[in-house]
Amino acid sequence: MGIPISKKFAITGVAGYIAPRHLKAMKALDAELTVAHDLFDSVGIMDSYFPNAYFTTDADDFKRHIATGNTDFLTVCTPNHLHCSHVIGGLQTGNDVICEKPLATTPEELRMMDDCRKACGRQVWTILQLRHHPEIIRLKQAVDGDTRKATHDIDLTYITPRGSWYAASWKGDRTKSGGLVANIGIHFIDMLNWIFGETEQVVMHHYSADSAAGMLYMKKARVRFFLSINPAHRPVPADNMMTPYRSISIDGAEIDFTNGFTDLHTASYEHILKGEGFTIEDTAMAVKTLQAINGAEPKGFAGDYHQVAKTKITE
Repeated sequence: MGIPISKKFAITGVAGYIAPRHLKAMKALDAELTVAHDLFDSVGIMDSYFPNAYFTTDADDFKRHIATGNTDFLTVCTPNHLHCSHVIGGLQTGNDVICEKPLATTPEELRMMDDCRKACGRQVWTILQLRHHPEIIRLKQAVDGDTRKATHDIDLTYITPRGSWYAASWKGDRTKSGGLVANIGIHFIDMLNWIFGETEQVVMHHYSADSAAGMLYMKKARVRFFLSINPAHRPVPADNMMTPYRSISIDGAEIDFTNGFTDLHTASYEHILKGEGFTIEDTAMAVKTLQAINGAEPKGFAGDYHQVAKTKITE
């Protein structure tokens, strides 16, 4: 794919849910993982990709390894509340940093990372994989090419069931994760901001531990959204109750981007290694929207709202 095989990586958070997608991307691009870190040692997945990579549960040991100049990139797959400190730590050891989304949960964290990036002369990249999806790219091109200055009506429904472990993990702690919307919705928010512009107003109708619903008034769109981890909130039945349900309709037309939804990390890495990845500035609108969502007081289902959300939450 034209990527230099000399690129060497370190990864922290390698025992986590999302890390295998990063390992797969590194392997696909002939990069080398030299050192990995996690507080937990259930990291047998490494054997499928980089069996010779050094692994440690000691944070100081890991930091010494990535400060030797033997790595080019640090990949951060840790819990959301640690992203800022881990990104800054990676920059200070002389590495460029690739961080899972959300890169931050507040604009202030983004500013801290950007200040450090500039001081260190390094770069911070984040994974906004939906921007690489062919259907989403086509949608953006269509909206950008529309000269009518229309305001589009969008309904977003995303039900991604999770078991009881979710509430017991850091994801269930809003102070650590940034809440449900940060956990499962940040890539949709980024995608919508990327296509339809900055969020000008947020109205929340509902926000609980397992679901969130509201309105986003963007420069070019009104977005009714419903995000949930509760399998009972599926609008249609499925053979497997844990199967995700994704639906986006724009002006009444359904956009199908189900295929390839989880296979875009390699494309993200390929762009990053060419110096064409998504930066702190690219994710700023989505983080600002996230902060507005988390700061909005739910008003209940009145006015313009997501019909499925009201039905499922109030039934």
